[in-house]
Amino acid sequence: MTSTTQREMLAKVNSQIGFIAALDQSGGSTPKALALYGVDADAYSTDEEMFGKVHEMRTRIITNSAFTGERVLGAILFENTLDREIEGYATAHYLWQEKHIVPFLKVDKGLENEANGVQLMKPIANLNELLSKANAQNVFGTKMRSVIKLANPTGIDAIVAQQFAIGQQILDAGLVPIIEPEVDINSPEKAQAEVLLRAAILRQLDTVSENQQVMLKLTLPEENDFYAECIAHPKVLKVVALSGGYSRDEANERLTSNKGMIASFSRALTQGVSAQQSDAEFTTMLDDAISGIYAASNT
Repeated sequence: MTSTTQREMLAKVNSQIGFIAALDQSGGSTPKALALYGVDADAYSTDEEMFGKVHEMRTRIITNSAFTGERVLGAILFENTLDREIEGYATAHYLWQEKHIVPFLKVDKGLENEANGVQLMKPIANLNELLSKANAQNVFGTKMRSVIKLANPTGIDAIVAQQFAIGQQILDAGLVPIIEPEVDINSPEKAQAEVLLRAAILRQLDTVSENQQVMLKLTLPEENDFYAECIAHPKVLKVVALSGGYSRDEANERLTSNKGMIASFSRALTQGVSAQQSDAEFTTMLDDAISGIYAASNT
């Protein structure tokens, strides 16, 4: 992308109030997302048809009058979405040029089996190719997720080290990585895991070059303002929160209690919208969701 576009996107993410919409359900999570939207599995018979259906859902959200750059800072896309168009534009171009919403790309390929209380990311074989594609389409940053189940120091150190190592490759390609070591909200050791995670993140942040910044996507913590030190860190552009299975009301309530943290919700954003709704009903429901998440992010 041009340096001017990159500067404009950076300024928006850095200074504007708002939140990031996570519209990046991948192959594994798409059937559930479609079912919640009111599109059952019998509505498609192949992966291509399934991805077509979910692109229709995302297009309806992205083109809606309630979904604007005034309240939505950015949107995270799945690679399949990046390859598709909205109203004649490549999806990422539509987001920025028509909505002034910063595009991000999910780059991870799913999770390894659990070991040492965590699930590391599977190898990302085509990462350089994916980063080149993202750059060609004016994508600003990336997102990659791994999961922490237990307060295991060995596992948590490994998960954070992996995230930052791949994050450096992404920074070197000129993109801003969203580093997402999710703590499972159902973990019996959630609070203890968060203590270990914060310490590991702060250690890794010291390895990031002076002129570079990452973003962090973290589970809403048990202790309010728990990630304040990360939010204030000069190597961190933004700390965003994942809803992680909490209802929208609970996610918003928890987010409101964490100053400087903004939302990057997926299920909590689309909760309540359905394929069966009229355009007016759909707009009302989406606007209500966006208003609540925006207000919770503005604390």
